[in-house]
Amino acid sequence: MINILIAIAPIFILIVLGHLLRRGNIPSLEFWNLNDRLVYWVLFPPLLFFKMATMDLAGRGFGQLAVMVYVGFAAALLFALLIGRVLKFDRPLNTSVLQGTARHNTFIALAVAEALFGSQGLLTATIITALLIPVTNLSVVSLMIVTLRGGEPRGVLRVITVELMRNPILLAVFFGWLVNLSGIENIPVVFDVCQILGAAALPIVLMCVGANIRIRAMAASTLPLLISITGKLIVFPLGILLAGLALRVDPQTLMIALIFGSVPTAAGAYSLAKQMGGDAPTMAAIVTVQTGLSFITMPLTLMLIARFLGIDI
Repeated sequence: MINILIAIAPIFILIVLGHLLRRGNIPSLEFWNLNDRLVYWVLFPPLLFFKMATMDLAGRGFGQLAVMVYVGFAAALLFALLIGRVLKFDRPLNTSVLQGTARHNTFIALAVAEALFGSQGLLTATIITALLIPVTNLSVVSLMIVTLRGGEPRGVLRVITVELMRNPILLAVFFGWLVNLSGIENIPVVFDVCQILGAAALPIVLMCVGANIRIRAMAASTLPLLISITGKLIVFPLGILLAGLALRVDPQTLMIALIFGSVPTAAGAYSLAKQMGGDAPTMAAIVTVQTGLSFITMPLTLMLIARFLGIDI
């Protein structure tokens, strides 16, 4: 438990630091508002591109990784859809609960994987990221569009296609994979620039996560919060665990996959909800509460699973 807390503590300290800096207007509120775009469009895509382009794809067990994370994601997604239908949430609220349950904070997952398992952990986490990002974006964005349109199919495919084709993270994974499969081992200057930008991505994005925490938003309805917490922090990791045990995946790989199940929902979910017409205030509350709660639930979840699997981390 102590080792997990020590490994994860710097990550959450950076998140808290980002929140405090924004509240103190350091360097300015405008800086943090624009920094989100800097991370999303400039820093994080090169990190994913470089990792995907340079990783050794041979013998990485993509099949088992894919099954584990997709089972967890599907379980959380179906849970959100079922609960939303049973409780008859309005359309905007339904999409925010969906995002809060099924999406994951990639930035925190990568940082925790590297902190606990080193470069090998970061490599496996990058592969999981490459597997999850296309499916998550395609599923969640598509369902949000359909839900907000009330099931109206006209123009949905075009809107979905445009949203996916302009997603820089999705494009970075795709092109990195193409470069890897092409056999190109190095692209001078390009790889160097991506490595430098990627090194800056994780610390800055973690502070941005903290800067986006909105304490006042916690006054939103407690029921959507409880549903999203249950789906993301219980159903999602439970699905991964059951799939991993059924496939007899090695303990370290299973633990890295479980990191993605135990992280809070994506911080960018608030921006997406605001842009697409979802319930943005509730989405802000979900992001805030899950991020704060994960300070406790993530170390506890990883510690319990590590003991269950008989590994020392």
